[in-house]
Amino acid sequence: MSANVNPPAIENELTRAMDAALRPQTTHKIGVIVCSQRKPRAGLQIGTFVLETLQHFQKTHPSPRPYELSLIDLNDHPLPLFNEPDVPSRIKSASDYKYSHTRAWSELVSSYNAFVFVTPQYNWGYPASIKNAIDYLFNEWRGKPAMVVSYGGHGGGKAALQLLQVLEGVNMKVTKDFVALQFPDRAFLYKAAHGENLNLNVVPEEADGQGVIETEDPQAILDGVDATDEAARKAKEPLWAKESRELCSQFWELVSVLNG
Repeated sequence: MSANVNPPAIENELTRAMDAALRPQTTHKIGVIVCSQRKPRAGLQIGTFVLETLQHFQKTHPSPRPYELSLIDLNDHPLPLFNEPDVPSRIKSASDYKYSHTRAWSELVSSYNAFVFVTPQYNWGYPASIKNAIDYLFNEWRGKPAMVVSYGGHGGGKAALQLLQVLEGVNMKVTKDFVALQFPDRAFLYKAAHGENLNLNVVPEEADGQGVIETEDPQAILDGVDATDEAARKAKEPLWAKESRELCSQFWELVSVLNG
């Protein structure tokens, strides 16, 4: 044995490693934030689709550390335009905020360890509702992993890029890329804008290898196409299959950062 080896030190190190391995791990909480508050809106449907896709991914891709996913709908946490008298970065405790709505929002955000922001694109930007919700706080966001999923007629990429900059501004650990869910045609866009049912359903992984959704073909419905085998096949073609794989890939990056 080398003279540099210290058996008691090695034993202590092994003991600490075993204790850490056997110690119960706290379950991380990851929130999927629905950033739209429009009425009507497609945001809740798409946010739920993102949540369920990630929950399906979670079942087939276990993490070294447990985590749970849940939806955070901004409609359930109404906030007036930012009206706190102090600068959020100077506030260290929820009790230090002046207003009850801020204290409640602070406590909710503080209870989560990471976030997935699901945002529409309005005139090349993200909604004022999510900017307002972010600006109310600072330390509650700081240092937490985050990713962005955008949606819209062209996928919402411009809104996603802007929102990523804002999240970096509150010192969040953002994933390197965003996921853009582009509406397939104007008929789908019309249904989304009017809050109609988009028929978004997560498909079992074995159906496409990674979890996709199916949707009715709105153009076929508008054109009154007969229910031939070909039309039936097209009406069940998976939508956002590639984007779903990207979603899961970016989410795994977020989970990896969270696990440290």
